[in-house]
Amino acid sequence: MALPLKIDVLPEPELEFANATRDVDPRRGLSTNGPVDNRGLRTIRLGLVGLPDDIEAARAWLNRLTHFLPAFEGNSNRFRDWPGLEAALNCNFFIDQQFERPVEPGIYNTLFKDALTGKSFNELVELFDGRVSSLFGDDAPDCIVVCIKPELGDLRVANPGLTPEERKALEVLRAEEESDQLALFQPSPDELKAAEALYTMADDLLFRTFYRAIKARTMVHDEAIPIQILRRDTLDRPDDKGQSHATRAWNFATCLYYKARGIPWRPTDLPKNVCFVGVSFHHMKKRSGHLVYASVAQAYSTDVQPFALKGSNIDHDQRRDRQPYLNEGQAMGLLEDVLNQYHDRAGVMPDRVVIHKTTGFQPEELDGFKKAAKSRVSTVDYVWIRSTPFRMVRKGFEEPWRGTLCTLMDQSYLFTGGYVPWWNEYPGMHIPAPVEIGSALPTNMKERSKEILTLTKMNWNSSDGIARLPITLLFARRVGELMCELSDNATPKPSYRFYI
Repeated sequence: MALPLKIDVLPEPELEFANATRDVDPRRGLSTNGPVDNRGLRTIRLGLVGLPDDIEAARAWLNRLTHFLPAFEGNSNRFRDWPGLEAALNCNFFIDQQFERPVEPGIYNTLFKDALTGKSFNELVELFDGRVSSLFGDDAPDCIVVCIKPELGDLRVANPGLTPEERKALEVLRAEEESDQLALFQPSPDELKAAEALYTMADDLLFRTFYRAIKARTMVHDEAIPIQILRRDTLDRPDDKGQSHATRAWNFATCLYYKARGIPWRPTDLPKNVCFVGVSFHHMKKRSGHLVYASVAQAYSTDVQPFALKGSNIDHDQRRDRQPYLNEGQAMGLLEDVLNQYHDRAGVMPDRVVIHKTTGFQPEELDGFKKAAKSRVSTVDYVWIRSTPFRMVRKGFEEPWRGTLCTLMDQSYLFTGGYVPWWNEYPGMHIPAPVEIGSALPTNMKERSKEILTLTKMNWNSSDGIARLPITLLFARRVGELMCELSDNATPKPSYRFYI
């Protein structure tokens, strides 16, 4: 007997730009109308940190962004020419020599050579952190661009802070995590990479990278401002090798605009005064010397800027079905913190909360969340989002459209990727993989799916306007990676500007 399959194609969520204009495509919306915060022509002051030749190359490339750059990728609907900073973002970048902090080549070369063998890694991070933090203060730039060599961006060393017993325990957990990912039906490399965002990753604690170490180190300063990593190969790679300079300009400038306290676009389809919260877990080592999971909440609303909060530490034995979970008190405390932060930012409590989680909700978690919301929030939705082996093709082996929602019995599958009609292209190499979504309590899954699809467009780290996951979970692993670098008593910056 055939199972009943219902298929809906949800409309592509629109974004708002300057003067209340709307578009589904961020690049087209920005170049036609300008960013939604519409402050008039802005001057964004940038700091530069790096080796002298890297600073010189970065300055030259940033100056190029003032002018038109043609896109060479072929599909002009998707890959748009870069019209210049004023036309795209109504801003200019200003680099004053007083905001340049060169790193001495001799010291760098010595430390980098030793870091390759596991030595001097911390000293190398401190070398760059010293240059970055020297720019903090009353007269500080809006954002600091740290230009690094490709080999430094790729630097990855074993975590020396782990005991042999801790390393062995993490390797067992890593094997479990890899087994969970490979349980997907013939996953492609792209799907495996996308699925990583939905899992805790023991690898993040087993190894350290310079990229996340410098981001974590610079954010703990009291007067910290966001940094933007710029790899030297981004500047030097010619147009016929990967992305054109036009596409690189779109992505880099959009991200930097957001980090400099700008808002490129906002959603038009989300209800006001609703707080969307993503809950995730990450491996961490406490100063007392044992491994724990750190719980993290990531919140988004049209009424406040996105923020992330660290919750309770959870013992590695507190797992069910090989997944960590919150007990009642931990769940209650985490949501209470989110609601307090939301109230501080918006001046009111949210009318509704939607909690996104990458695993099913345990009874203890539901009890704790309900207690935190009682008498403060009238409605809470509990939605889980996870990878799935479910696949579907349209007649003739064509890809499903992005926004396709398949309902099979009581299971729902949402294609956040797929054929993109305004590009007239499917931007992938394999059959699109949906995410499976469900709810711990009865809710309107079509409406929850529309919200998820809208939240996939809130990735200011790219100008595509398309992501696999909603912003509530999109940067979960990025936040978790930085948590691994911080001591358990450190308070990470809540603003998303430090994580993207």
